[in-house]
Amino acid sequence: MPLVLLLLVILILFLLAVAAVLTQRAIRPRCFPYLKTYQIEVENGKLNEAEYWSWEKQEVTIPSPFGYRLSATYLPLRGAERTVVLVHGITYTRLGCIKYVPMFRRRGFNVLIYDQRYHGLSGGSNCTFGFYERHDLRAVLDWALAQLPPGGRVGTMGESLGAAVCLQHAAVDSRPAFVIADCSFADLNALLRLRLRRDVGLPAFPFLPLASLIARLQAGFWFGQVSPLREVPRLNMPVLFIHGQQDDYIPPQHSQWLYDAKRHGWRRLYLAPNAGHAESYWNNRSAYEETVDSFLRETGVLPPL
Repeated sequence: MPLVLLLLVILILFLLAVAAVLTQRAIRPRCFPYLKTYQIEVENGKLNEAEYWSWEKQEVTIPSPFGYRLSATYLPLRGAERTVVLVHGITYTRLGCIKYVPMFRRRGFNVLIYDQRYHGLSGGSNCTFGFYERHDLRAVLDWALAQLPPGGRVGTMGESLGAAVCLQHAAVDSRPAFVIADCSFADLNALLRLRLRRDVGLPAFPFLPLASLIARLQAGFWFGQVSPLREVPRLNMPVLFIHGQQDDYIPPQHSQWLYDAKRHGWRRLYLAPNAGHAESYWNNRSAYEETVDSFLRETGVLPPL
């Protein structure tokens, strides 16, 4: 074999090997075990054990349209005719959403939290950043609505990956009464380009296209198929976009892009000060809760004060 051809083969194999590692880091990230997330939330003061165990709760499993089971916890509130589904971020579990539960219970909501595919106690062999997860959320909404009387309403709220899933879901399911998207990415390719450069010092080309090809072969989707920014113009329901001003993992510019792209219906953008990634609520609890409250009342989900 001529030396030039040999070097070319070695280069191609090297690029494919690097892209394969990057793909695995994206679609099969190392996730926190369920019980570990409970411990983390308690230690950080974000899960009050006495309060959590005082709530009525039902542990349920919801079938995914893709054949695995989604593990969920339903926190019903006596007499409530509205429910919010809370969706956690990547590598974590439903317990990361517990911090939001009191805010919604005080406003008369049942709360349903669940582990996304490949996370926590749910099934699924990989993470697809919303490509399949949006259809899982449709199944979760089916279950939530079945628990309510006729005319009951269900909204969705997600954090990070969960926010991106909520936005993509709302583009294929018009039933959510509202969407709250906290620190969503706008476009998966844009986010991965940024993370490649900052985390491993690699250029997007040729690694990102190669990794996308491998994701297509292994998980059934191209990275370019995941773009909340492309979906948001189709949304008619009210959407509240939230982002920490100091978020250096998913820059707040992503939520600005999403806000600007929403062309129909009610929209609002809250950029939380002194907050990094997924810290907007914890670092600005009063302002955050006031923002959510006014959003729900202005859009008619809750009655005016």
